Amino acid sequence: MLMLRSAILFLSVPLLFAQSDAIRAVLEQSQKVWNRGDLAAFAAFYEDSPDTTFVGKEVVRGGVQAILARYRKAYPTRERMGTLHFSNIDVRMLTPRLALVIGEFHLTRTQAGGGDASGRYTLILRKTHAGWKIILDHTS
Repeated sequence: MLMLRSAILFLSVPLLFAQSDAIRAVLEQSQKVWNRGDLAAFAAFYEDSPDTTFVGKEVVRGGVQAILARYRKAYPTRERMGTLHFSNIDVRMLTPRLALVIGEFHLTRTQAGGGDASGRYTLILRKTHAGWKIILDHTS
């Protein structure tokens, strides 16, 4: 029995690395659409579910439209959005269909846009038929 468990674990390691790479690609794509100023495309990386949750200064629950409204309120202009960069990304596969991501964000903005900002985030992503989607975002 122990050998069977070891074999299953050994065979699943490449799958977990591939999933981790896929999640990193999602983050890279979300960074790119943000830097194009496309908040609607950025919000589309969240799962369109009433349970999807963003936790920051306020808590927002809802699907893509609720998340998009939150981002439009916080970043009403291109200047306020600035340029986004993610760093120190740590992807932890919880199951083959669920992942925890911890990282840092950096916004480069003009003084008129609010000045530079940075912080940390924790994401939980679920693998759906449409790909990896954020179901929980805690950003501070």
